[in-house]
This record gives sequence, C-alpha cells and structure tokens, in this order.
Amino acid sequence: MTGGAGFIGSALVDRLLAEGHVVDVVDDLSTGAIANLTDARASGGDFRFHQLDVRAPELVELMARREPEVVFHLAAQTSVAASVRWPVLDAEVNVVGTVQVLEGARAARCRRIVYAASGGTLYGEPGPADLPIAESHPHAPRSPYGVSKRAAIDYLRAYSGLYGVEQCALALANVYGPRQDPHGEAGVVAIFAANLVAGRESTIDGDGSQTRDFVYVDDVVDAFSRAAERGEGMLVNVGTGVQTSIAELYATMAAANGGGPPARPGPARAGDVRHSALDPTRAAIHLGWTPWTSLGDGVAAVLADAGHDRADRR
Repeated sequence: MTGGAGFIGSALVDRLLAEGHVVDVVDDLSTGAIANLTDARASGGDFRFHQLDVRAPELVELMARREPEVVFHLAAQTSVAASVRWPVLDAEVNVVGTVQVLEGARAARCRRIVYAASGGTLYGEPGPADLPIAESHPHAPRSPYGVSKRAAIDYLRAYSGLYGVEQCALALANVYGPRQDPHGEAGVVAIFAANLVAGRESTIDGDGSQTRDFVYVDDVVDAFSRAAERGEGMLVNVGTGVQTSIAELYATMAAANGGGPPARPGPARAGDVRHSALDPTRAAIHLGWTPWTSLGDGVAAVLADAGHDRADRR
C-alpha cells in the first residue's frame, strides 16, 4: 500500500491486518504520520513499513521483491490549493508517482491495483440537475490536482490493457474521520474539530454555501476492501449522495461540541468547485457497498478524537 501512514491509509492498514492479510506500507511521511501506524507496527510479522517516496526508482525494485497480490495506491499530493500554487509538484507526485507504482506492479506481476481517485474534483463543476454525480458524467476537472488524478486513471487503464493488471479506481467524496491532519489545507472537518475543542475561531472559505459530500473514513475503508475483489476495470464513486454546505457542517459540529465561536468568512479558494455530491449507486451494485455512518455520528467521533489529542498534549 502507498500512503499507508495517512489517515485513510492507516485505517485501511488496520482493516487489512484484522482480516489476516500481510501488509507492506510505502510512505515518505511528508504528510502521513508514523504514529498512525502504532497498532500496525505492534502487530508482528504481517506488517512492514518502508519510508520511501513513490517517485523514487527504488520503489519498482521493492515491489518486485515483495510481490504484492493487490496494491492500494493512496499516496498523493491532496491539496487543491497547493496544486494551483505548485502544479509541477502536483504532477510529479500524482502522475509520475502513479506511473512508478504501475511499473512496480508490472514488475511484481501483481493481480490488481485499487486507486484512490478524487470524486470531488474529477467531474468539474456540475449543474444542479446533475447532482448527485454519476460516473458517466464528463470528466472536466478545474484544478491541476483534478487533472493529475484524471491522468492517473488513464494510466491505470492503459497498463491494464497493455499488461493485464486489473484495476479499480474509487472516486472518493470528501473523506473525514479520526487521524485526519487538522494543520493542513485539506480536511475541513478535522480543522473545525481542532478549533472547536480548543475554543478557537474557525474560518469558512467563501460564503459557506458551497456544498460537499462528506463520507466517513470507516465506510471508505470498507469500499477499498471490497474493491480488492470486485469492480474490475471500473471507476466507482464512494460517497453518500448527500450535499452538506460548509456553513451547515460547522453548525452541526458546533452543536455536537456543545457550542463554539461563530465562524468568520474568508476568501474563496482558487480551483474549488461550488457544489459536489457523488451518486453511490454503482458502488452498491458492483461492490455491494453503501455508506452507513451519519454525519452526526461521524463528526462526534472526530470531535472526541480531537479532544483526546488535546488532552494528551497537556
């Protein structure tokens, strides 16, 4: 697995180990944290960690030596704003890095690659009648990040045709949950949670009416696990199909926290879409997957986790 020290990746590592799989994680720890893998590292010989950039040529040699059956490719530059500022870096990590992973999969004769695509940027700015978006919607990303993730899907399909490596790309909605970094630009739920438990004011980019499809990390991990055996050759949305405005999200989280300071408005972010929600029908049919965690239950878990982290730092 690449990106296994991130909050989605580490949750997937825990799931795979619990299912009895042998797991190798590749992560350069640029955004992931080794602390996310504490339980995995204590699990014994079924887990190995390799600190390595996915762009490094050594990755191909490592994968050929370890011979994985399934590769979960989650390593990425994940910030839309950062991709606008540094599009070359975004392409190096998300496109060149993906090609390196594919070369490793080819050398290892692995059976399948499951790729973390971006449902929030892949489809561009849909009209109201198109929401929630189905996988058949035209791909029209508005940011370098979205373009790089679309290009990676094309590479997966090309390698599947050329070398017979099975592939399934999961177009993820806005994933949130415990372990998400509250200090970066991505992860608005984690940012709001850290501010609320500390009693700090939060900033909402733009007017707060922009909507997102928030899906809980445990639900997403279940989709990845299922995609190891199902959905061959498909792009599959992983979301709830429900739009939640950022203003509504903050109000829900403040209420779950027992209150909090009003959020202040800030400038809108370049490259962001206004409205997004993903139709999960294909996932239900081909993966047997549906989301089950409500937004209320999910944000309560994030707030509890943020509270524990704050208590641990005291």
